[in-house]
Amino acid sequence: MNWKLWIAQGFGIGRIPVAPGTFGSIVGIGYVVLLLLAHSWPVLIGGIVVGAALSVWLCGEAEKILGKKDPGSVVLDEIIAIPLCFVAWLNSCGWHLPGPAFLFEGRHWINTVGIFVLFRVFDVWKPWPVRQSQSLPGGWGVTVDDLLAAVYVNLVAIALACLMGHT
Repeated sequence: MNWKLWIAQGFGIGRIPVAPGTFGSIVGIGYVVLLLLAHSWPVLIGGIVVGAALSVWLCGEAEKILGKKDPGSVVLDEIIAIPLCFVAWLNSCGWHLPGPAFLFEGRHWINTVGIFVLFRVFDVWKPWPVRQSQSLPGGWGVTVDDLLAAVYVNLVAIALACLMGHT
């Protein structure tokens, strides 16, 4: 198998015949955990930016290899978008970025699951301009829609925090 395709398919996870985007998003939780090991905002933001750049390139390559526009087996875009989904919530922790255990300790696991579910909803529903961004050329169209879905997740997280008085 071509190594570019293998990475674009989430190290093979995208080849699961049922709900590959959901399984790719689960791998994305692992990516968040990995990035949070450093307890560093620059590492988290850098991981998001580098991940997005790699996704644009590798997902574009996967489209060429498979001869399809945004093939379902390509899930790197979901994987790299998941860390962006957590930025607003993690920002509420201030400049001290917590470690990965934070995502699952106490009642925080509820927020983690909620963010995951919201991402899947926005990724499937594709409200404006998420759906429209899919018409971008190559790997841009594959990746940008997931990043925009992650932005929607952050907007909901901020709105919920405001409603609950956690601003």
